[in-house]
Amino acid sequence: MKKYLSFFRLRFITGLQYRTAALAGIATQFFWGAMEILTFRAFYQSDPASFPMTLQATSSYIWIQQAFLVLFMGWNMEAELFDAIRDGNISYELCRPLGIYHMWFARSLAYRLSRAGLRCLPILLAAAFIPAPYGLAAPPDLQAFLLFLLTLFLGLFNVAAFCMLIYMLSFFTITPDGIRIVALSVTELLQGAIIPLPFFPDTVRQILELLPFAAMQNVPLRVYSGDLSGAALEQAILLQFFWLVVMVLAGKILEQRAMKRIVVQGG
Repeated sequence: MKKYLSFFRLRFITGLQYRTAALAGIATQFFWGAMEILTFRAFYQSDPASFPMTLQATSSYIWIQQAFLVLFMGWNMEAELFDAIRDGNISYELCRPLGIYHMWFARSLAYRLSRAGLRCLPILLAAAFIPAPYGLAAPPDLQAFLLFLLTLFLGLFNVAAFCMLIYMLSFFTITPDGIRIVALSVTELLQGAIIPLPFFPDTVRQILELLPFAAMQNVPLRVYSGDLSGAALEQAILLQFFWLVVMVLAGKILEQRAMKRIVVQGG
């Protein structure tokens, strides 16, 4: 465990060096969040009572989403890992006294946490000063905030576990581009990144909430906005734990099979 923590720390420190990219990301995410809220505002003005979330809850959902976007972006995978699998540089990784799965999992966590750490505070502070119902509201109470933090990290681990599945599946393909594009396009929609899951029809929403994608960003964002509580929240947290275990076990099985058939040519 100590060696993986050391690898995590080194990768985290490396990620903190990209400050200029973080500034560009802050500006982009802030204005994107503002445009999303204005778009929702236009729909809310037509018939506010027909929406499953209040405009304030939706605004908080969007601002938290933008502040922690790097944590939840399923499509933001590391091209270096795909290149290493494709061109044979994976051999350097195999020479290390570390397991590929755990090493890359730690790397993915550090990559996301370091970049989110550079971006989240400015966005949260700016959004908190925007007047209601367009700004970021405080969570309902301390318990809701603590549950938000719990579900936030569980969502992060689920995203990392899902990305690890894509990395491991790439060992069995000639090129990872196809599976990567399809999987990540589905992820963006089904985890609530484009439209919050409560806005889907009830029958569809009930199915989507049982899938692993909902365990990513859907749960923490709805917990913070106050849209998810009680028995529904307990079920959502249990599903987060369940899908995390399932995806990690699946990734480990794929790793074992990939290591048995991997062939590196050249010298």
